[in-house]
Amino acid sequence: MALEFSSEEILETVEMIELFNLDVRTITMGINLQDCVHTDSKKTGETVRKKITQLAAHLRQDAEDIELKYGIPIVNVRIAVTPVANLLTKPSVDDFLYLAQILESAAAEVDIDFLGGYSALVQKGFTPAERALIDSIPHALSQTERVCSSVNVASTKAGINMDAVYLMGKIIKETATLTAEKDGIGCAKLVVFANAVEDNPFMAGAFHGFGEPEASINVGVSGPGVIRNVLERMDGASLGEVAEAIKKAAFKITRVGEMVGRELSKRSGVTFGILDISLAPTPTVGDSVADILEKIGIGRVGGPGSTAALALLNDAVKKGGAFASSYVGGLSGAFIPVSEDAGMVKAAAEGWLSLEKLEAMTAVCSLGLDMIAIPGDTTNETISAIIADEMAIGVINHKTTGVRVIPAPNKKAGDWVKFGGLLGEAPVLPLKEAAADKFIKRGGRIPAPLQGLNN
Repeated sequence: MALEFSSEEILETVEMIELFNLDVRTITMGINLQDCVHTDSKKTGETVRKKITQLAAHLRQDAEDIELKYGIPIVNVRIAVTPVANLLTKPSVDDFLYLAQILESAAAEVDIDFLGGYSALVQKGFTPAERALIDSIPHALSQTERVCSSVNVASTKAGINMDAVYLMGKIIKETATLTAEKDGIGCAKLVVFANAVEDNPFMAGAFHGFGEPEASINVGVSGPGVIRNVLERMDGASLGEVAEAIKKAAFKITRVGEMVGRELSKRSGVTFGILDISLAPTPTVGDSVADILEKIGIGRVGGPGSTAALALLNDAVKKGGAFASSYVGGLSGAFIPVSEDAGMVKAAAEGWLSLEKLEAMTAVCSLGLDMIAIPGDTTNETISAIIADEMAIGVINHKTTGVRVIPAPNKKAGDWVKFGGLLGEAPVLPLKEAAADKFIKRGGRIPAPLQGLNN
Protein backbone atom coordinates (compact mmCIF):
# COMPACT_ATOMS: atom_id res chain seq x y z
CA MET A 1 0.00 0.00 0.00
CA ALA A 2 1.39 3.42 -0.96
CA LEU A 3 2.26 5.86 1.81
CA GLU A 4 0.09 8.96 1.94
CA PHE A 5 1.68 12.31 2.82
CA SER A 6 -0.19 15.50 3.65
CA SER A 7 0.99 18.88 2.32
CA GLU A 8 1.93 19.82 5.90
CA GLU A 9 4.15 16.74 6.21
CA ILE A 10 5.85 17.55 2.90
CA LEU A 11 6.63 21.10 3.99
CA GLU A 12 7.94 19.88 7.34
CA THR A 13 10.19 17.39 5.55
CA VAL A 14 11.62 20.11 3.29
CA GLU A 15 12.41 22.19 6.38
CA MET A 16 14.05 19.22 8.14
CA ILE A 17 16.29 18.59 5.13
CA GLU A 18 17.24 22.19 4.33
CA LEU A 19 17.74 23.53 7.85
CA PHE A 20 18.37 20.61 10.21
CA ASN A 21 20.56 18.08 8.34
CA LEU A 22 17.95 15.35 7.92
CA ASP A 23 19.32 12.70 5.60
CA VAL A 24 19.10 9.07 4.63
CA ARG A 25 22.44 8.07 6.11
CA THR A 26 22.61 4.79 4.24
CA ILE A 27 20.85 2.56 1.77
CA THR A 28 22.23 -0.94 2.27
CA MET A 29 21.47 -3.87 -0.01
CA GLY A 30 21.78 -7.19 1.77
CA ILE A 31 22.88 -10.08 -0.45
CA ASN A 32 22.80 -13.78 0.44
CA LEU A 33 25.99 -15.47 -0.81
CA GLN A 34 25.41 -18.96 0.58
CA ASP A 35 24.81 -20.36 -2.91
CA CYS A 36 28.27 -19.17 -3.95
CA VAL A 37 30.08 -21.75 -1.82
CA HIS A 38 32.42 -24.07 -3.76
CA THR A 39 35.25 -26.36 -2.74
CA ASP A 40 37.56 -24.25 -4.93
CA SER A 41 38.05 -20.82 -3.33
CA LYS A 42 38.75 -19.24 -6.74
CA LYS A 43 35.40 -20.41 -8.05
CA THR A 44 33.72 -19.16 -4.89
CA GLY A 45 35.28 -15.75 -5.50
CA GLU A 46 34.18 -15.66 -9.14
CA THR A 47 30.61 -16.52 -8.18
CA VAL A 48 30.61 -13.93 -5.37
CA ARG A 49 31.79 -11.20 -7.71
CA LYS A 50 29.18 -12.12 -10.32
CA LYS A 51 26.28 -12.17 -7.86
CA ILE A 52 27.17 -8.86 -6.20
CA THR A 53 27.74 -7.01 -9.46
CA GLN A 54 24.52 -8.33 -10.97
CA LEU A 55 22.22 -7.62 -8.03
CA ALA A 56 23.74 -4.23 -7.21
CA ALA A 57 24.44 -3.09 -10.77
CA HIS A 58 21.96 -0.22 -10.62
CA LEU A 59 21.96 0.44 -6.85
CA ARG A 60 23.98 3.66 -7.03
CA GLN A 61 21.98 5.04 -9.96
CA ASP A 62 18.66 4.16 -8.35
CA ALA A 63 19.73 5.93 -5.15
CA GLU A 64 20.78 9.04 -7.09
CA ASP A 65 17.49 9.06 -9.01
CA ILE A 66 15.49 8.90 -5.77
CA GLU A 67 17.65 11.62 -4.22
CA LEU A 68 16.95 13.85 -7.23
CA LYS A 69 13.22 13.00 -7.31
CA TYR A 70 12.51 13.74 -3.65
CA GLY A 71 15.35 16.11 -2.74
CA ILE A 72 16.33 13.88 0.18
CA PRO A 73 20.11 13.54 0.66
CA ILE A 74 21.36 9.94 0.55
CA VAL A 75 24.81 10.01 2.14
CA ASN A 76 26.07 6.44 1.61
CA VAL A 77 25.16 3.48 -0.60
CA ARG A 78 26.35 0.17 0.83
CA ILE A 79 26.18 -3.60 0.56
CA ALA A 80 26.05 -6.23 3.32
CA VAL A 81 26.75 -9.89 2.56
CA THR A 82 26.49 -13.27 4.25
CA PRO A 83 29.23 -13.62 6.92
CA VAL A 84 32.27 -14.44 4.81
CA ALA A 85 33.60 -17.01 7.29
CA ASN A 86 30.85 -19.34 6.03
CA LEU A 87 31.74 -19.15 2.32
CA LEU A 88 34.93 -21.24 2.18
CA THR A 89 35.01 -24.99 2.81
CA LYS A 90 38.80 -25.51 3.06
CA PRO A 91 39.99 -22.08 4.08
CA SER A 92 43.34 -20.53 4.81
CA VAL A 93 44.25 -16.95 5.68
CA ASP A 94 45.38 -16.46 2.07
CA ASP A 95 42.03 -17.73 0.77
CA PHE A 96 40.20 -15.14 2.85
CA LEU A 97 42.54 -12.36 1.77
CA TYR A 98 41.78 -13.34 -1.84
CA LEU A 99 38.08 -13.13 -1.05
CA ALA A 100 38.55 -9.71 0.59
CA GLN A 101 40.08 -8.46 -2.67
CA ILE A 102 37.13 -9.92 -4.62
CA LEU A 103 34.71 -8.05 -2.36
CA GLU A 104 36.72 -4.84 -2.73
CA SER A 105 36.76 -5.06 -6.52
CA ALA A 106 33.05 -5.90 -6.71
CA ALA A 107 32.25 -2.93 -4.46
CA ALA A 108 34.34 -0.66 -6.67
CA GLU A 109 32.68 -1.98 -9.84
CA VAL A 110 29.18 -1.10 -8.62
CA ASP A 111 30.44 2.14 -7.03
CA ILE A 112 29.25 1.65 -3.46
CA ASP A 113 30.84 3.28 -0.42
CA PHE A 114 31.28 0.31 1.92
CA LEU A 115 30.73 -3.43 1.95
CA GLY A 116 30.06 -5.20 5.25
CA GLY A 117 30.09 -8.88 6.05
CA TYR A 118 33.76 -9.77 6.34
CA SER A 119 32.45 -11.32 9.50
CA ALA A 120 32.28 -14.31 11.82
CA LEU A 121 29.80 -15.35 14.52
CA VAL A 122 31.83 -17.06 17.25
CA GLN A 123 29.87 -16.46 20.45
CA LYS A 124 30.11 -20.14 21.39
CA GLY A 125 33.35 -21.18 19.70
CA PHE A 126 35.37 -21.21 16.48
CA THR A 127 35.31 -23.30 13.35
CA PRO A 128 38.65 -23.51 11.50
CA ALA A 129 37.20 -21.18 8.86
CA GLU A 130 36.14 -18.60 11.44
CA ARG A 131 39.56 -18.67 13.06
CA ALA A 132 41.27 -18.22 9.69
CA LEU A 133 39.00 -15.30 8.79
CA ILE A 134 39.68 -13.56 12.11
CA ASP A 135 43.43 -14.04 11.67
CA SER A 136 43.15 -12.43 8.23
CA ILE A 137 41.28 -9.30 9.39
CA PRO A 138 44.26 -6.95 9.96
CA HIS A 139 45.70 -7.50 6.49
CA ALA A 140 42.26 -7.57 4.83
CA LEU A 141 41.31 -4.17 6.30
CA SER A 142 44.71 -2.61 5.63
CA GLN A 143 44.66 -3.76 1.98
CA THR A 144 41.11 -2.61 1.15
CA GLU A 145 39.23 0.69 1.28
CA ARG A 146 35.58 -0.41 1.30
CA VAL A 147 35.53 -3.77 3.11
CA CYS A 148 34.26 -3.71 6.72
CA SER A 149 34.50 -6.44 9.32
CA SER A 150 32.64 -7.56 12.43
CA VAL A 151 32.98 -10.43 14.88
CA ASN A 152 30.18 -11.46 17.25
CA VAL A 153 31.84 -12.86 20.38
CA ALA A 154 28.90 -12.97 22.81
CA SER A 155 25.15 -13.36 23.14
CA THR A 156 22.61 -13.60 25.91
CA LYS A 157 21.88 -17.18 24.86
CA ALA A 158 25.52 -18.34 24.60
CA GLY A 159 27.45 -16.18 27.06
CA ILE A 160 30.84 -14.64 26.23
CA ASN A 161 33.51 -16.50 24.27
CA MET A 162 36.54 -15.22 26.16
CA ASP A 163 38.96 -16.97 23.80
CA ALA A 164 37.51 -14.80 21.03
CA VAL A 165 37.62 -11.70 23.24
CA TYR A 166 41.32 -12.34 23.93
CA LEU A 167 42.01 -12.85 20.23
CA MET A 168 40.17 -9.68 19.19
CA GLY A 169 42.39 -7.52 21.42
CA LYS A 170 45.35 -8.75 19.38
CA ILE A 171 43.51 -8.33 16.06
CA ILE A 172 42.53 -4.72 16.82
CA LYS A 173 46.10 -3.84 17.79
CA GLU A 174 47.50 -5.46 14.62
CA THR A 175 44.96 -3.65 12.46
CA ALA A 176 45.96 -0.32 13.98
CA THR A 177 49.65 -1.06 13.40
CA LEU A 178 49.10 -1.93 9.75
CA THR A 179 47.24 1.35 9.18
CA ALA A 180 49.52 3.47 11.39
CA GLU A 181 50.13 6.07 8.68
CA LYS A 182 46.43 7.01 8.98
CA ASP A 183 46.16 6.97 12.79
CA GLY A 184 44.98 3.33 12.82
CA ILE A 185 41.97 4.00 10.61
CA GLY A 186 41.62 0.30 9.78
CA CYS A 187 40.08 -0.15 13.24
CA ALA A 188 37.25 2.20 12.20
CA LYS A 189 36.15 -0.60 9.85
CA LEU A 190 36.09 -3.25 12.59
CA VAL A 191 33.53 -3.81 15.36
CA VAL A 192 33.25 -6.51 18.03
CA PHE A 193 29.66 -7.38 18.93
CA ALA A 194 27.45 -8.96 21.53
CA ASN A 195 23.98 -9.91 20.26
CA ALA A 196 24.69 -8.74 16.69
CA VAL A 197 21.55 -8.20 14.60
CA GLU A 198 21.11 -9.65 11.11
CA ASP A 199 19.60 -6.59 9.40
CA ASN A 200 21.80 -3.70 10.55
CA PRO A 201 22.41 -1.28 7.64
CA PHE A 202 25.16 0.68 9.42
CA MET A 203 28.89 0.06 9.08
CA ALA A 204 31.18 -1.33 10.23
CA GLY A 205 28.86 -3.97 11.65
CA ALA A 206 26.48 -4.72 8.78
CA PHE A 207 26.12 -8.29 7.52
CA HIS A 208 23.30 -10.19 5.81
CA GLY A 209 22.12 -12.71 8.38
CA PHE A 210 21.16 -16.33 7.82
CA GLY A 211 17.50 -15.58 8.52
CA GLU A 212 17.34 -12.92 5.83
CA PRO A 213 15.87 -13.28 2.30
CA GLU A 214 17.87 -13.73 -0.91
CA ALA A 215 18.32 -9.96 -1.06
CA SER A 216 16.85 -7.01 0.79
CA ILE A 217 16.94 -3.22 1.01
CA ASN A 218 17.62 -1.86 4.49
CA VAL A 219 17.59 1.89 5.11
CA GLY A 220 19.26 3.88 7.86
CA VAL A 221 17.82 7.33 8.55
CA SER A 222 19.42 9.93 10.78
CA GLY A 223 18.28 13.28 12.13
CA PRO A 224 19.94 14.57 15.32
CA GLY A 225 19.58 18.11 13.99
CA VAL A 226 15.82 17.67 13.67
CA ILE A 227 15.47 16.51 17.29
CA ARG A 228 17.73 19.32 18.50
CA ASN A 229 15.58 21.91 16.73
CA VAL A 230 12.41 20.56 18.34
CA LEU A 231 13.98 20.90 21.79
CA GLU A 232 15.05 24.50 21.09
CA ARG A 233 11.41 25.48 21.58
CA MET A 234 10.77 23.52 24.78
CA ASP A 235 12.28 25.54 27.62
CA GLY A 236 10.25 24.86 30.75
CA ALA A 237 8.65 21.67 29.41
CA SER A 238 8.49 18.59 31.62
CA LEU A 239 10.54 15.52 30.73
CA GLY A 240 7.35 13.73 29.74
CA GLU A 241 6.60 16.51 27.28
CA VAL A 242 10.18 16.36 25.99
CA ALA A 243 9.86 12.62 25.39
CA GLU A 244 6.58 13.14 23.54
CA ALA A 245 8.13 15.80 21.29
CA ILE A 246 11.09 13.56 20.46
CA LYS A 247 8.71 10.70 19.69
CA LYS A 248 6.71 12.83 17.27
CA ALA A 249 9.86 14.07 15.51
CA ALA A 250 11.16 10.49 15.20
CA PHE A 251 7.82 9.52 13.66
CA LYS A 252 8.28 12.13 10.91
CA ILE A 253 11.90 11.11 10.28
CA THR A 254 10.84 7.47 9.98
CA ARG A 255 8.15 8.27 7.44
CA VAL A 256 10.77 9.84 5.18
CA GLY A 257 12.97 6.75 5.40
CA GLU A 258 10.12 4.36 4.71
CA MET A 259 9.19 6.26 1.57
CA VAL A 260 12.77 6.08 0.27
CA GLY A 261 13.16 2.40 1.15
CA ARG A 262 9.95 1.32 -0.54
CA GLU A 263 10.72 3.37 -3.65
CA LEU A 264 14.15 1.77 -3.94
CA SER A 265 12.71 -1.68 -3.32
CA LYS A 266 10.25 -1.14 -6.15
CA ARG A 267 12.92 0.10 -8.56
CA SER A 268 15.39 -2.68 -7.79
CA GLY A 269 12.93 -5.55 -7.48
CA VAL A 270 14.50 -6.42 -4.12
CA THR A 271 12.52 -7.01 -0.91
CA PHE A 272 12.15 -4.04 1.45
CA GLY A 273 13.70 -5.23 4.69
CA ILE A 274 13.85 -2.77 7.56
CA LEU A 275 14.16 0.86 8.45
CA ASP A 276 16.80 1.70 11.05
CA ILE A 277 15.84 4.95 12.73
CA SER A 278 19.11 5.74 14.45
CA LEU A 279 20.28 9.18 15.48
CA ALA A 280 23.69 8.74 13.87
CA PRO A 281 25.58 12.01 14.32
CA THR A 282 28.17 13.63 12.06
CA PRO A 283 31.09 16.01 12.70
CA THR A 284 28.86 18.84 11.40
CA VAL A 285 28.01 21.33 14.14
CA GLY A 286 24.32 21.02 15.05
CA ASP A 287 24.11 17.37 13.98
CA SER A 288 25.05 16.00 17.39
CA VAL A 289 23.52 13.60 19.92
CA ALA A 290 25.58 15.32 22.60
CA ASP A 291 23.86 18.61 21.74
CA ILE A 292 20.46 16.94 22.14
CA LEU A 293 21.36 15.74 25.64
CA GLU A 294 22.45 19.24 26.56
CA LYS A 295 19.22 20.70 25.15
CA ILE A 296 17.32 18.27 27.38
CA GLY A 297 19.09 19.97 30.28
CA ILE A 298 22.45 18.29 30.90
CA GLY A 299 25.10 20.89 31.73
CA ARG A 300 27.73 19.05 29.71
CA VAL A 301 27.48 15.61 28.16
CA GLY A 302 29.41 13.21 30.36
CA GLY A 303 28.34 15.04 33.49
CA PRO A 304 25.68 13.93 35.98
CA GLY A 305 22.36 13.09 34.37
CA SER A 306 23.84 12.16 30.97
CA THR A 307 22.90 8.48 31.18
CA ALA A 308 19.31 9.23 32.22
CA ALA A 309 18.87 11.79 29.44
CA LEU A 310 20.29 9.35 26.88
CA ALA A 311 17.88 6.65 28.11
CA LEU A 312 14.95 9.03 27.59
CA LEU A 313 16.17 9.93 24.09
CA ASN A 314 16.79 6.35 23.00
CA ASP A 315 13.40 5.15 24.20
CA ALA A 316 11.47 8.03 22.63
CA VAL A 317 13.19 7.55 19.26
CA LYS A 318 12.33 3.85 19.24
CA LYS A 319 8.68 4.52 20.15
CA GLY A 320 8.27 7.16 17.45
CA GLY A 321 9.86 4.93 14.83
CA ALA A 322 7.81 1.89 15.76
CA PHE A 323 4.58 3.90 15.50
CA ALA A 324 5.52 5.18 12.02
CA SER A 325 6.55 1.85 10.46
CA SER A 326 5.89 -1.82 11.03
CA TYR A 327 9.37 -2.66 9.79
CA VAL A 328 11.66 -0.74 12.14
CA GLY A 329 14.74 -2.84 12.85
CA GLY A 330 18.52 -2.81 12.85
CA LEU A 331 20.00 -0.87 15.76
CA SER A 332 17.31 1.82 15.97
CA GLY A 333 17.93 4.38 18.71
CA ALA A 334 20.76 6.82 19.44
CA PHE A 335 24.45 6.29 18.64
CA ILE A 336 27.28 7.88 20.62
CA PRO A 337 30.35 7.53 18.35
CA VAL A 338 32.83 9.96 19.85
CA SER A 339 34.87 11.08 16.83
CA GLU A 340 31.77 11.34 14.62
CA ASP A 341 29.88 13.71 16.95
CA ALA A 342 31.08 17.32 17.25
CA GLY A 343 29.51 17.69 20.71
CA MET A 344 31.07 14.46 21.97
CA VAL A 345 34.47 15.54 20.65
CA LYS A 346 34.22 18.86 22.50
CA ALA A 347 33.18 17.18 25.74
CA ALA A 348 36.00 14.64 25.44
CA ALA A 349 38.56 17.39 24.78
CA GLU A 350 37.36 19.29 27.86
CA GLY A 351 37.62 16.20 30.07
CA TRP A 352 33.90 15.60 30.61
CA LEU A 353 33.82 12.25 28.83
CA SER A 354 35.89 9.34 30.10
CA LEU A 355 35.90 5.76 28.89
CA GLU A 356 34.16 4.76 32.11
CA LYS A 357 31.33 7.27 31.64
CA LEU A 358 30.93 6.25 28.00
CA GLU A 359 30.68 2.62 29.10
CA ALA A 360 27.89 3.51 31.53
CA MET A 361 26.02 5.35 28.78
CA THR A 362 26.23 2.31 26.49
CA ALA A 363 23.86 0.48 28.83
CA VAL A 364 21.04 2.69 27.49
CA CYS A 365 22.09 3.69 23.96
CA SER A 366 21.58 1.64 20.81
CA LEU A 367 25.13 0.36 20.42
CA GLY A 368 28.28 0.67 22.52
CA LEU A 369 31.82 2.05 22.76
CA ASP A 370 32.10 3.57 19.32
CA MET A 371 34.91 5.42 17.50
CA ILE A 372 36.98 6.00 20.61
CA ALA A 373 40.70 6.68 20.25
CA ILE A 374 42.91 5.19 22.98
CA PRO A 375 46.69 5.37 23.48
CA GLY A 376 48.72 3.44 20.92
CA ASP A 377 50.71 1.58 23.58
CA THR A 378 47.57 0.07 25.14
CA THR A 379 48.21 -3.66 25.57
CA ASN A 380 46.30 -6.36 23.75
CA GLU A 381 45.00 -7.62 27.07
CA THR A 382 43.66 -4.23 28.11
CA ILE A 383 41.81 -3.89 24.80
CA SER A 384 40.38 -7.37 25.39
CA ALA A 385 39.29 -6.36 28.90
CA ILE A 386 37.49 -3.30 27.49
CA ILE A 387 35.72 -5.60 25.04
CA ALA A 388 34.80 -8.05 27.82
CA ASP A 389 33.22 -5.30 29.92
CA GLU A 390 31.11 -4.07 27.02
CA MET A 391 30.08 -7.60 26.03
CA ALA A 392 28.89 -8.18 29.61
CA ILE A 393 26.63 -5.13 29.39
CA GLY A 394 25.07 -6.51 26.21
CA VAL A 395 24.69 -10.07 27.46
CA ILE A 396 23.18 -9.21 30.83
CA ASN A 397 20.84 -6.55 29.42
CA HIS A 398 19.79 -8.60 26.40
CA LYS A 399 20.81 -5.83 23.98
CA THR A 400 23.24 -5.31 21.16
CA THR A 401 26.54 -3.77 22.24
CA GLY A 402 29.68 -3.19 20.23
CA VAL A 403 33.25 -2.03 20.58
CA ARG A 404 34.98 0.05 17.92
CA VAL A 405 38.13 1.45 19.51
CA ILE A 406 41.25 2.73 17.80
CA PRO A 407 44.59 2.25 19.62
CA ALA A 408 46.19 5.14 17.73
CA PRO A 409 49.82 4.24 16.90
CA ASN A 410 52.44 6.53 18.41
CA LYS A 411 49.75 8.60 20.13
CA LYS A 412 49.30 9.19 23.85
CA ALA A 413 46.41 10.51 25.92
CA GLY A 414 45.61 14.09 24.92
CA ASP A 415 46.96 13.77 21.38
CA TRP A 416 44.52 13.98 18.48
CA VAL A 417 43.57 11.61 15.67
CA LYS A 418 42.09 12.93 12.44
CA PHE A 419 40.26 10.53 10.13
CA GLY A 420 38.29 12.97 7.97
CA GLY A 421 34.82 12.72 6.44
CA LEU A 422 32.07 11.17 8.53
CA LEU A 423 34.68 9.57 10.81
CA GLY A 424 35.77 12.98 12.10
CA GLU A 425 38.50 13.58 14.65
CA ALA A 426 38.92 13.12 18.40
CA PRO A 427 41.33 13.40 21.31
CA VAL A 428 42.96 10.21 22.56
CA LEU A 429 41.26 9.28 25.83
CA PRO A 430 43.32 8.20 28.84
CA LEU A 431 42.89 4.70 30.25
CA LYS A 432 43.14 3.26 33.73
CA GLU A 433 45.37 0.43 32.59
CA ALA A 434 45.51 -1.79 35.65
CA ALA A 435 46.65 -5.21 34.48
CA ALA A 436 43.80 -7.53 33.55
CA ASP A 437 46.11 -10.08 31.92
CA LYS A 438 45.37 -12.92 34.34
CA PHE A 439 41.61 -12.54 33.88
CA ILE A 440 41.78 -12.34 30.10
CA LYS A 441 44.24 -15.22 29.70
CA ARG A 442 42.03 -17.63 31.65
CA GLY A 443 40.05 -18.10 28.43
CA GLY A 444 37.05 -20.37 28.16
CA ARG A 445 33.49 -19.11 28.10
CA ILE A 446 31.61 -16.95 30.58
CA PRO A 447 28.32 -18.87 30.82
CA ALA A 448 25.03 -17.45 29.58
CA PRO A 449 23.11 -15.56 32.27
CA LEU A 450 19.91 -16.84 33.80
CA GLN A 451 17.83 -14.37 31.78
CA GLY A 452 18.98 -16.19 28.64
CA LEU A 453 16.90 -19.19 29.72
CA ASN A 454 13.59 -17.68 28.62
CA ASN A 455 12.11 -20.28 26.28
